[in-house]
Amino acid sequence: MKILIMTDMEGVSGIVTWGRVGSGKPMYDEGRRLYTEEVNAAVRGAARAGATEIVVVDNHNAGGDNKGNSLLPELIDPACEWVAHHPWTRYTELLEQGADACLMVGYHARAHTPDGVLSHTITSVKWRHLWINGELVGEIGVNAALCGYFGCPVLLVTGDEAACREARELVGDGLTTVAVKRGLTRYSARQIPPVRARGMIEEGAWRALQDLKAVPPWIPSSPVTITAQITMAEMMEDFRGRPGLELDYGSLKVNSRADTWLEAWDQLWDWSV
Repeated sequence: MKILIMTDMEGVSGIVTWGRVGSGKPMYDEGRRLYTEEVNAAVRGAARAGATEIVVVDNHNAGGDNKGNSLLPELIDPACEWVAHHPWTRYTELLEQGADACLMVGYHARAHTPDGVLSHTITSVKWRHLWINGELVGEIGVNAALCGYFGCPVLLVTGDEAACREARELVGDGLTTVAVKRGLTRYSARQIPPVRARGMIEEGAWRALQDLKAVPPWIPSSPVTITAQITMAEMMEDFRGRPGLELDYGSLKVNSRADTWLEAWDQLWDWSV
């Protein structure tokens, strides 16, 4: 059983401010440890469920050399291998080989979710909203669509209650979710202590992999339209002249249309990001 574990940092227990998730910030080192240990919990659960290959992808952009590079190597569970510093959404090797399931650990809600801790979509500096075929999505939706393109279901999502709710609404009630905190504001939460949260994640990963068909892969219908709303007019220039894109300066929206989700995403999302 091949298992892909996609990870992010804002949905981890103990993390409620940018200071724990940004490279060079005062509490970043503590955030990295909290992050790594929740990922390890999912690895343990997957291994206990019988996974023969587990690949963890660090999807958190902490900035600089720590873009996709926040997991602490010395603490990573030896039952897995991990991908670091690779462009976001561009690691597809295991998916191409036929991953049986994806587990998402430490995820946050999409931008402008009232009870979403550190809620944003990709980056709040540039991206305001994102839609796939008219459905408002966040990073959970983008990564679910990536997995779905290759026929891989997302079977587990962990994070705050808002992220778990968003994920269930997207892929179905059969999804296993583990909420490790409840957002009170964007920068505060009532949290489950990390040690207990890790036990819940391990159990959740094990439980999710008992039924690989609990939810189907999330595959947007074809043809696909991905629409991004950009925060400022000058940032629209980053998309000017790129094939397959339609720019609406009045609404600050960029539309990407193609026969498949991956084609539409490739038009919109630069490989270097």
